[in-house]
Amino acid sequence: MNAPWKVLGSGPLVGEFVVNGDKSVSHRSLLIGALCGGPVEVEGWGDSADTRATLEAVRALGVQVDDHGSGRLTVHGVGLTGLKPPVGAIDVQNAGTLMRLLSGILAMQPSGVFTLDGDASIRTRPMERVAAPLRAMGASIETTAGCPPVVVQGGQKLVGMEHVMEISSAQVKSALLLAALRADGPTTVVEETATRDHTERMLRAAGATVHTAGGRVVINPVERLQLDKIEVPGDISSAAFLIVAATIIPESRIFLRSIGIGAGRTGVLDVLERMGARVALFNRRTTDAGEPVADLEIAHAELSATSIRPEEIPSLVDELPILALAGCVAHGRTRVRGAGELRVKESDRLQSVRDALWSVGGHIEVKDDGWFIRGVPVRLRGGTVESHGDHRIAMLGAIAGLYSEQGVTIIDPDAINVSFPGFRPMIEAAIAVRRS
Repeated sequence: MNAPWKVLGSGPLVGEFVVNGDKSVSHRSLLIGALCGGPVEVEGWGDSADTRATLEAVRALGVQVDDHGSGRLTVHGVGLTGLKPPVGAIDVQNAGTLMRLLSGILAMQPSGVFTLDGDASIRTRPMERVAAPLRAMGASIETTAGCPPVVVQGGQKLVGMEHVMEISSAQVKSALLLAALRADGPTTVVEETATRDHTERMLRAAGATVHTAGGRVVINPVERLQLDKIEVPGDISSAAFLIVAATIIPESRIFLRSIGIGAGRTGVLDVLERMGARVALFNRRTTDAGEPVADLEIAHAELSATSIRPEEIPSLVDELPILALAGCVAHGRTRVRGAGELRVKESDRLQSVRDALWSVGGHIEVKDDGWFIRGVPVRLRGGTVESHGDHRIAMLGAIAGLYSEQGVTIIDPDAINVSFPGFRPMIEAAIAVRRS
């Protein structure tokens, strides 16, 4: 266990902050880059424990990846069918995105047996939600009591199909779209609620035919993918912690550059706008790989409570922990419904968020599929937050500390390195500047 980290209350946050490259796009830059028919230059790649697992997994499958540092990679793609079975299992560590997307990619390989395994946490994550539709396409994929380890047998004939999503999940959708690249005929994924569309955008930029309309995503098989460059935008899930911090700490005013604002990712901004946050988007543009980005300006504002509805959850599921903190310091009562998916994240986030916020002075109750939060618009008392090895709970504790009277001590703060290794030095530097 690493040493605890105590974060004391802070004065205003002012200036420009830089967040890590989007974790979802970083994973896909490696996985889809590996399937391209030549080298792909990646800029802004978010280096973290999860994305490092993807880097090593791709290398284990026989793909050369040159790491030039500072978020620059060259992925020497081997084509759609060029992946080679490694010796032993592929270690996904605790990266659920890697586990699920790679299952789809390996299912369409022309030969080989591939085993996907990881740490104790990943072995509790549900995998039949991916395995079952892949089997319906013709894939040979076996789980262990519905969870990892997972064994995928290549060389199966995949058939395009229509799959109606039972659970809103960009990971499941992406696994099916990737497997469909070599299926016999088109594949359609039907979503009741739209999820993040990074896979569709990147595949389209790489030459695949992908149509999206009316909740239906249709993809046709391809002979070849080709991308020259992928620019990874800043991760809005990481940015959300800074956005809420600047919103609730008086006199704060910060800027965030090149943040991803693609479909299915901006629900956090919609909710904060309803609550009264002052977030301005400007300099909107689109990257070569089809990702919409913008610069953000955030200023302090008084917040009012809101209700977060089930249909909104897919667009902000990773940001719910920090939105719960916003609810704790807003005027009124906030209700979150339809968030049962949080129970199968790195921790049971419904419970761990409640425990974290309750321990520092928040008023929050766990319901079957969400929370009931009674906002008190004053600084939190402070206390101790146990991260449970969950990066978002550790970051939640740090932001709570900035807005506390007595400070917050985070147990196992190194969990943050799973997604945002630069977060702790950024927060410590901001505190030091404010107190100098």
